[in-house]
Amino acid sequence: MSLPGDIPMPERFADLKRALLPADDEGKKKFVQAWEDVLAALKAKAKEVENAKETSEIIPIVEFADLNKISKDEMERIKRVGTVIIRNVVGDAQATAWKEELKAHVKSNPVEGIPENDKQFFMLYWTRPQVQARADPNILATTVWLNHLYNTSSSSGDSDVQSVLKDVKLNTPLTYADRFRIRHPGNKWDQHPPHIDGGGIERWEDANFRSCFADILEGNWRKHDPYALEGRLNAKISLYKRANQASVFRTFQGWLALSETGPGLGTLKVFPDVQLSNAYLIMRPFFRPKEKQVTEDPLDAENWELDTSTPEFPGIFASPSSFRGPRLIPPSHPHMQLPITMTSCPHVNPGDMVFWHCDVVHSVEVDHVGVDDSAVMYIPAVPSTKQNEEYLIRQLESFKQGIPPPDFPRTVVPEGGWDGTGVEKDVTTEIGKRAMGFAY
Repeated sequence: MSLPGDIPMPERFADLKRALLPADDEGKKKFVQAWEDVLAALKAKAKEVENAKETSEIIPIVEFADLNKISKDEMERIKRVGTVIIRNVVGDAQATAWKEELKAHVKSNPVEGIPENDKQFFMLYWTRPQVQARADPNILATTVWLNHLYNTSSSSGDSDVQSVLKDVKLNTPLTYADRFRIRHPGNKWDQHPPHIDGGGIERWEDANFRSCFADILEGNWRKHDPYALEGRLNAKISLYKRANQASVFRTFQGWLALSETGPGLGTLKVFPDVQLSNAYLIMRPFFRPKEKQVTEDPLDAENWELDTSTPEFPGIFASPSSFRGPRLIPPSHPHMQLPITMTSCPHVNPGDMVFWHCDVVHSVEVDHVGVDDSAVMYIPAVPSTKQNEEYLIRQLESFKQGIPPPDFPRTVVPEGGWDGTGVEKDVTTEIGKRAMGFAY
């Protein structure tokens, strides 16, 4: 399935697939066996999700005050699912006050947003509530905790790799300015179908990024560690400079709830197993349905075969100047059984936060059947790395000018100078100043 303006994938990507596939017969056999194992695991995952009585049985929920008391088993569950709800990161009153201030701000300024006739997702980055929230000590402490779910160990003897890992500071949180939404009830929202941010075709094309998935490509998908930092720190996740494509490394994407929201209220949906979805996503381009089915079930592994004859990467869409995706839909990624497995986040209150691993397949519910607005502020977890620090310097300059950050398109009217736009004095904590780039 293509989108308007798409063109065929360049033929060089067929060459890339052939180069990545194991060259020997034994390696190919192992790769096919791994694919069959992934399909079996996906089938079991769909049954597990379908049988769960509540979304809270699938997506872990923890208290901010208990982050340092979580058991080893629960930590492993959080890492496997790749998504976590963290309650009471900031106070209900503070979160609600930020929402009311944002609502007043968008009413009194010529803001840009979508949809154009009923704005709910706003191209704003520097409002006072956003600046204050990003500097909040509890929010920054939460992102540090999330950063530490990743590991800095390496089996590589490469001095460059060791140097990069040595420079990463998981205890030093940085800000990444993003937007917010105040979604109205009763509308349908098709702007965010199942997708993954933080790189598309780069997962296969860029050597450093590809190294993150080396075990999968070698037929050892169960050894794949989504939390290994090696490879991610120098990964080029934005080779084609497409708009709204993050160029920084976010360990987790996330948002702060500014209102109550939950299943049926236009909330986030996720595929709840990051290792498994990574394995399927990376292997999917190497397989196609057989022309003649062997069994009645089209999802049966016997109905699929190894193929590298085409340049297509399902879920990746080529345009004349760039590539979009991964965007996952049932026709392109049928074994994920997305209508069943995409799981709505449990009910949250103002001040709770939701975080999902940077590789997690996620979407936004199409329907909001509630009676109140569903409001969230996007705040990810960002550690200090060389590339991230370089971006921070450029982002700080954007803040001073009141213009969108480097990763985002320019707006028609800059935010700087509006009543209610954040300024340096709104960042009152030392950790907040460091995270914004004011203090080194």
